[in-house]
Amino acid sequence: MTSNDNDHRGLLPAGLADLLPPDAAREARAIDVAIERFAAFGYERVKPPLVEFEESLLGGPGAALASQTFRLMDPVSQRMMGVRPDMTVQVARIAVTRLKHEPRPLRLSYGGNVIRVRGSALKPERQFAQVGTELIGVDSAEADAEAVLLAVDALRTIGVSDLTVDLNLPTLVAAVANGLKQSGEALNRLRRALDRKDEGGITKAADDKKVADLFAGLLRAAGPADKGIAQLAALELPAAAASEAARLADVVKLIVAAEPDLPLTIDPVEYRGLEYQTGVSFSVFALKGREELARGGRYSAGYPEDGVSEPATGFTVYMDAVLAASEPPQERPRLYVGMGTRWDDASFWQAKGYAVVRAVVAAPEPRAEAKRLRCSHALIDGEAVPL
Repeated sequence: MTSNDNDHRGLLPAGLADLLPPDAAREARAIDVAIERFAAFGYERVKPPLVEFEESLLGGPGAALASQTFRLMDPVSQRMMGVRPDMTVQVARIAVTRLKHEPRPLRLSYGGNVIRVRGSALKPERQFAQVGTELIGVDSAEADAEAVLLAVDALRTIGVSDLTVDLNLPTLVAAVANGLKQSGEALNRLRRALDRKDEGGITKAADDKKVADLFAGLLRAAGPADKGIAQLAALELPAAAASEAARLADVVKLIVAAEPDLPLTIDPVEYRGLEYQTGVSFSVFALKGREELARGGRYSAGYPEDGVSEPATGFTVYMDAVLAASEPPQERPRLYVGMGTRWDDASFWQAKGYAVVRAVVAAPEPRAEAKRLRCSHALIDGEAVPL
């Protein structure tokens, strides 16, 4: 069989890909760096399984990803299982079951691969690595701000520069609508107009001018955080909505106090992709790219349908996007050493930063063999000679 005859073995399903050198090593290092930064702030790592029973995986906030979950039958228990499309719900399950007696707030971190039924136009990958944290058991502006600041800290440490954060309040529109008695088709029309950022559509969809002006005011609040917060404060919002807007203002104040030069924007009417969030949410981008690097926010950890849930906030970093937005580190120089070199002699050169590539077959021309094996140096007469 020729190599061409065997090429079909390398084909993979759409949205799945092999991660090859050096990218696989870059991703592993980036995950390690992020986990270490989380640990430095008191977050302890957990490792949930790749698959688990469907009712656990798709309960609570996991219901929002039910259509994205691969399912299979467990041959042992004869029960349906799901392959995780996201790790947040798994960490929440661990918190409210295995770690329910641990003191709150509970700080947990995680890293691993997830797989989804389909990709999107902006993110066609169906399998990708996630790393992130969850802060469980407390509902405060300080906790919301910690999630944002920790995500930014980790991304910078990995090597992504010029970050910007977009803050959202995905439940604000519903809170305003409830306060103004807007529901049913009228609310759907308003939602569609808000999604299109269409002030004229808001006027047509609203029942009266007061409602139209208020929703248009929400739309105009999108933009730089300082101006947006001032715009929200000037609106006569219903009580519940006003409380949410005040919480967002508190979070912005805390972030600015810690990171005065971090670009912050808000979009108080955005909710798509944030369906299970229950409060202040956020996305992190790099100024030089359009792909979302991290996403997070407030949610209910556990299973509210069973009366078992806790307030929580956290975030997920998408490692494929991070690698695309960060500069690759300088590769370790590779040193070729010939046959007969003692195994423990490698440590001397490794301590100098070399990856030691030992000959396992005799080579008459060490320099040529070193180049063939993509080495930058060869050990000749006890010296690392550059090639």
